[in-house]
Formats: sequence, structure tokens, C-alpha cells
Amino acid sequence: MTTAKRSGREPVWLDRRQQQAWRAYIMGTTLLLDRLDRELRSACNISLTEYEILVRLSEQPDRSLRMALLADALSHSRSRVTHTIKRMEDAGLVVRTQAEGDGRGVCATMTDRGYALLVKAAPTHVAGVREHLVDLATKADFAAVGRVFDSVSDQLMQGHDEATDIR
Repeated sequence: MTTAKRSGREPVWLDRRQQQAWRAYIMGTTLLLDRLDRELRSACNISLTEYEILVRLSEQPDRSLRMALLADALSHSRSRVTHTIKRMEDAGLVVRTQAEGDGRGVCATMTDRGYALLVKAAPTHVAGVREHLVDLATKADFAAVGRVFDSVSDQLMQGHDEATDIR
């Protein structure tokens, strides 16, 4: 429930500049994610979501992460991540295993083939992020974007202690 609905007050509408900034954010984010996805698919036959899964797994000491945490880290439903991991498993990029010490949990573990694909795809992804975002902003503006979205993430992850270290 939104703050306005909880309090019974009318919402504080966005002014024209705020509305323009909001729409620029929505459009820019959509266009950026679509472009990064197309570039990865074209160069490496991998989606942006699959790439991000490989990145998250590569950051773990054993290249393995519980599926539930992976879903939280990607802000995707568990069902969506399960389907994506199934496709990646069929391609030999990951394997699923039972979580150690917990018969209910399932982990996704990156294979050597998955790691090789990540190494191949990373330059394409980084070049796209740099060309389509980082190099368009000043250092100060880019740092401000990071601070804003750290605040957004902090607020929206309140009450999800298991997800505090997923950025």
C-alpha cells in the first residue's frame, strides 16, 4: 500500500520537471536494457538476464548460489529464475544441486562452460554499458545515480534481511 493510501491523503503529484525526469528514466532504462540484451544476444547468444546470472554466480567463492537468493538478487520471481536456469542447465552453463545442510534448498552452480561464456560476453556487455550509459554522464552525475538507486534499493529491501548483500 502506498504512503498516500495508508494515510488517507491525496498523493503529492509530480511537478512538470519531476514528471519529465521520471519519464526519461522509464524510457532510458527500457531502451538501455533492451539494447544491452540485443548486443549480448547478437555477439554471444546469451540474454542479459542469463549474463547477469553468470555474473552473480562468478562472484561467489564456489560459483554457486541458492536459487532463492539468485531470484532476489535479480529482482525476478523464483519461477522465472527457475525457467531461466533450466535453459542454462540444458546449455551446459550451470548445474543445479541440493544446498548443503538443507534438503529443501537448491543451488545453481556455474560450470566451466558457463564461465568461458561469461569471459567471452563480458567485453561486449561492459562496452555497451560504457557507451550507452557511463560515458554519457559526468563522474558526479553517475555517482549521484548510484546514490539515488542505493537509496531506492535500501527502502524497497527493508524487511528482507536475506537480501542485504545482493548488490
